[in-house]
Amino acid sequence: MTVLQRLDGSLDLPEEERMLLDAVRVLCRDQLAPRAADYDRSGEFPWDNVHAINKLGLNGMFIPDEYGGARMSYVGYLAAIREMAKACAATAMVWGTTFHAVKPVIDFASHQQKTKLLPRIADGGLVSLCITEPTAGSDATGMKTRFTPDGDDIVINGGKTFITCGDHADLYVLFGKWSEIENDKAAISVVLVEKGAEGLTVLGKEDKMGQRAASTATLAFDNVRVPRENLLCEPGDGLKILFSALNKSRPSIAAHALGIARAAFEDAVAYINQRQQSGRNIIEFQGIQFMLADMATDLALCESWLWRVGAMIDAGVEDIGIEASMLKMRASDVAMRITTDAVQLFGGYGYCKDYAVERYMRDAKITQIYEGTNQIHRQLIGRSFIEK
Repeated sequence: MTVLQRLDGSLDLPEEERMLLDAVRVLCRDQLAPRAADYDRSGEFPWDNVHAINKLGLNGMFIPDEYGGARMSYVGYLAAIREMAKACAATAMVWGTTFHAVKPVIDFASHQQKTKLLPRIADGGLVSLCITEPTAGSDATGMKTRFTPDGDDIVINGGKTFITCGDHADLYVLFGKWSEIENDKAAISVVLVEKGAEGLTVLGKEDKMGQRAASTATLAFDNVRVPRENLLCEPGDGLKILFSALNKSRPSIAAHALGIARAAFEDAVAYINQRQQSGRNIIEFQGIQFMLADMATDLALCESWLWRVGAMIDAGVEDIGIEASMLKMRASDVAMRITTDAVQLFGGYGYCKDYAVERYMRDAKITQIYEGTNQIHRQLIGRSFIEK
């Protein structure tokens, strides 16, 4: 048993969550992994995988029992998303995005809003988190989308870009600015928009380097009218909601990145144990062993921190912003490094699409960019040590 296998075995989950995780592994092995290359090649949305996930009832993992779900621990969710990312990173991003986006609804919505929306998500609905705009990426205060109150309604005008599942979502958790509040930070608010709203248009879909089957859309909101009851919390509560959401989604991105990294590592280990040069398996060469040692150590340390941060969230710890930034930043950097090294270990074959490692490398890159670029996370971490 390797050190990584021992680390996996030490994960302390309730029996029902272990059983569900075993079912996720079977799903990944039998359905998600065999389809991954074809979905990557075509860029088509992975509906077969989504239907398989829904058949297993995995969306219920997010949702409290009273709203039709079977909510489980955050650590259990992280373990599931990591397994899914090992098999098909694009499918993992589709499923994970629904968790990222529905979490503000779970944490901040009224009972009436939850009763209306959450059962649909538990049954397999897709949710998109709509934050990024052409002028507002890492700096959310630059967003131009406007929410204008009009009697019992809110009128929405603006646009969003790089929205995962934006062309297929059943619910949009939309961030914008309340027109009656002048301060850029204080104006940020959140409105819930359902699929089919008049004036909501999908302008296009990105042709991406990696995670190609996880559609990334540009959206336009042209005088979209929703009832005032679709406002999440109060006008101006958007930043509070955003920071809370990011503290939960960033560890998820780390688990996603580490799933990709683990897949690349395991493929590389299998390959170098059978690939021969000069009459020896190349794993016997010292230079190869040094690379392997660095890859395995990085994985073990990051995965240990992943479970630590997940346990903090399950324990109800609120102030985890820096821990989440450290985890997301380091895990995604490690994923990019390990996938690149895996390609190197495969040699020329690693550069060819006959093997999955080149896909892992392409899939890993985005994990350094979304949910805050790693440069932003380094800034946040460093700034936290300024003495006040």
